[in-house]
Amino acid sequence: MKPRIQLALSVPLLFLSPLIAANWLSYGHDPQRTGWSPQETDINRDNAKSIALLWKAHLDNQPRELNSLTAPVNVEWVTTDKGMAEIVIVGGASDNLFALDANSGKLIWKKSFEAEGKPHGSFWLCPNALNDTPLIRKDGLAATVFVIASDGKLHTLNAINGEDRTPPQKFVPPFSKNWSLNLVDNVLYTNLSQGCNGARSGVYAMDLAAPDRPSKFFQSATGGAGIWGRAGVAVGEHGMVFAQTGDGSYDAARGQLPDTVLQLSVKDLTLVDYFTPANHNYLSRKDLDMGSASPTVFSMNGHEVVAAGGKEGVIYLLDAQHIGGPDHKTPLYRSPLLANEDADFAGRGFWGAFATAEDENKGRWLYAPALGAAASGVKFPLANGDAPNGSIMAFRVTGNDGKFEAAPAWISRDMNLPEPPIVAGGLVFAISNGEFARQSKGTEGGLYSSAERIAKHTGHAVLYAFDMTTGKELYSSGEAMPGWTHFSGISISGGKVFVTTYDSNVYAFGLK
Repeated sequence: MKPRIQLALSVPLLFLSPLIAANWLSYGHDPQRTGWSPQETDINRDNAKSIALLWKAHLDNQPRELNSLTAPVNVEWVTTDKGMAEIVIVGGASDNLFALDANSGKLIWKKSFEAEGKPHGSFWLCPNALNDTPLIRKDGLAATVFVIASDGKLHTLNAINGEDRTPPQKFVPPFSKNWSLNLVDNVLYTNLSQGCNGARSGVYAMDLAAPDRPSKFFQSATGGAGIWGRAGVAVGEHGMVFAQTGDGSYDAARGQLPDTVLQLSVKDLTLVDYFTPANHNYLSRKDLDMGSASPTVFSMNGHEVVAAGGKEGVIYLLDAQHIGGPDHKTPLYRSPLLANEDADFAGRGFWGAFATAEDENKGRWLYAPALGAAASGVKFPLANGDAPNGSIMAFRVTGNDGKFEAAPAWISRDMNLPEPPIVAGGLVFAISNGEFARQSKGTEGGLYSSAERIAKHTGHAVLYAFDMTTGKELYSSGEAMPGWTHFSGISISGGKVFVTTYDSNVYAFGLK
């Protein structure tokens, strides 16, 4: 009778597994860009010291300027002709898309896109590359991948074999600099920055459910105000889109909203509300734009909250239903200066994206990648050594009766330079990227070229795992990754952490 019992149990388990799979389908894991996978618990505080390199895969991709591979995205429990599979998807700057077996690193398929048209000259601000992090839509035991090629066309592919599900369709202007995709209720989002190839900066949306897939566009301002947070836009659970804009000329009456957090409607991208820091003129004048990071959205004590901040080194907590308050300048909370005391426009302050998570006691945490040293006026109860180059800063978020605070809790070891963190299994995972982040040659005059910045990279990529409540270092990848990385990211799925580097390598770390 024993074999019959095992057989009976195996059937429901097969159908249950897709429901509990810890997929990482887009940058930051979810539409809110929390960077947190609560279902992912295979790696935790107790076994983090046993993390090891599981595999490394080199991909046939040519970097463009400082761009190489996108952040990875992952899907578990998809059906192939060889059974169930777990797949890692990575975009390549030279208009490539790769699918790897998550357990072995073996290439499953590669798709190369033929870009139409010719761009203007390239530079590290405008690499004329595939720049957006792809997004996966899980459809039962199947999956679909969305990605924008360098010519602005959206490609919709079968995640199993890379075949087109629909013909490529124009989504954004060709050779624009568009960022990580987001998807909610069959509406796909991206954002543009830097005005590359003459494209207007703003937020773009495409309705995938409509027969002709119409696009919508919201322009944040003319002559600047690019939206270049690594994670793209965040979408709240109550149906609002949030984006942070960069520098520009401010004129709210004319819709010119630089250095601002935008609140847009999900379907037609109309402006619902906005928050502009009171010192926005100073931010634009010093090139300390809010657009350097993507916001994150979370729920707490019956409130939906947006956490935002940028190069200035200040964090804001905003009411997600009415982010600007009565005068468009009133946050729920404004932190003191946390980083970038020198008001340096390059390689200082908060860049990329924040992460947020709950601990085992339902306490709410916020994690910020801080480039440069912490401000002298801020004190963290727990410090893990000097951190002159950069760190992950952790904050305990509290909120009662509409009064919120993000109190400094811990600061990590030194990192040069920290990429956006992610959270799983009671751990904060983050990369020290090893890149040279300076832009201007200072007294020598002019800007560094991509080749000069590549030659001056300061080290190599290192993956760290920190205790989420203390910042204690529980794992370091050491010398495992000789390459550095720029504007990428990491993901976790199926007990494995995936990392990409500039030399077109993908790494998987986990428990052997």
